[in-house]
Amino acid sequence: MTKPLMAKATAVWLVDNTTLSFKQIADFCGMHELEVQGIADGDVATGVKGFDPVASSQLDQGEIEKGEKDPGYKLKLKFNAAATGEEKRRGPRYTPLSKRQDRPAAILWLVRFHPELADAQIAKLVGTTKPTIATIRERTHWNIQNIQPIDPVALGLCRQTELDAAVQKAAKKKAAEGGLMTDDERRKLVSTEQSLGMGTEPRMPSSIAGLENFSLSQSDADERPAKDFSDAESFFNLPDADDEDDEDEDDNKR
Repeated sequence: MTKPLMAKATAVWLVDNTTLSFKQIADFCGMHELEVQGIADGDVATGVKGFDPVASSQLDQGEIEKGEKDPGYKLKLKFNAAATGEEKRRGPRYTPLSKRQDRPAAILWLVRFHPELADAQIAKLVGTTKPTIATIRERTHWNIQNIQPIDPVALGLCRQTELDAAVQKAAKKKAAEGGLMTDDERRKLVSTEQSLGMGTEPRMPSSIAGLENFSLSQSDADERPAKDFSDAESFFNLPDADDEDDEDEDDNKR
């Protein structure tokens, strides 16, 4: 269910002005029951001014009355055009302080193993900014020598489903542009589940690519004159014995 505008302030108003249960208020405002109980105890939302959902045309007074009579009744939010898209996240993802130091390693992993991802996609996945991504790409980051690429899913910065969705989106965009993809790029542009289900394909190393049609025919081998290397002297091209004797005689005459 869509949350009301200013959900926490609405919960404060409902706690102060109605006898609804914590569960009813939590379900209506999209909060946890214990958080609503904390509002009632004064431990949560201290200093937050209540926001009247009836005056803002988000809730009918009749809904409140039904809820007060029946603790199991769920309040129904009135349609409000101003509340459309309120839950949509704007800006980069929030990253906890304990994991912010891991973002450069995640960015380097995405840049290296998924170069097809745009900077905007990486910023959304990891919760960073485009200038930071640019420094990682250009290797001008102040700590680039000590950064090791680590999967952002393993670091807990994003979910595997979110990463797969971003990769699939990049694949569709590249296919629409008509770009040619190598085997390595094609493997990177599939989800983890699809890549695990793919069979192994024989691949030729890129260093000898283009030699797959090369063959040494039998006719070429037959045209070469056969040599007899059964004699060791002929194999090493040793001089004849007569020539050696002539050279010895010349030396004696001198």
